[in-house]
Amino acid sequence: MSTTVPLPTISTGKARAITVIGWLGIIGGIVLIIAGGVVWGVVSSQLSNEKITVSADSPILAGSKVDGPLTAFAQANIINHHALEASKGKTYAQLGQDDPVRETVMDASFLRASLFTSVVSFGVAVFAIGMGIIVGLFGWALTVFAPRTRRSTV
Repeated sequence: MSTTVPLPTISTGKARAITVIGWLGIIGGIVLIIAGGVVWGVVSSQLSNEKITVSADSPILAGSKVDGPLTAFAQANIINHHALEASKGKTYAQLGQDDPVRETVMDASFLRASLFTSVVSFGVAVFAIGMGIIVGLFGWALTVFAPRTRRSTV
């Protein structure tokens, strides 16, 4: 025995509002996708302009051009490895103020921080693109289903 559930009745104004909100979601999603793509492109371009190559002794991506999140991460890790080798396993904070290796370890720390900042930027770009897709899909769903509801003339 099947029963049919009637669609809810909504006013024309509410149906229009739902459609407008749906279009705003689609537009917002497109803006997020474009913004994420632009951020990815700018960060990649800036890294590429630095002409950095992943160190030959890196366990991953050795010799690759640093222009993306994986190569930036690989280079940051090998810089840390080299700094710890130079300092015999000590971090910047563990070295004495008069230790001649301290400046080298400090420079390595700054380079790693810069590379990790680019890795985070790539992550934010991917997040923006992902959210743009989700927001756009929700907007699309609203525009598709709003007109199908029964509208009253109230």
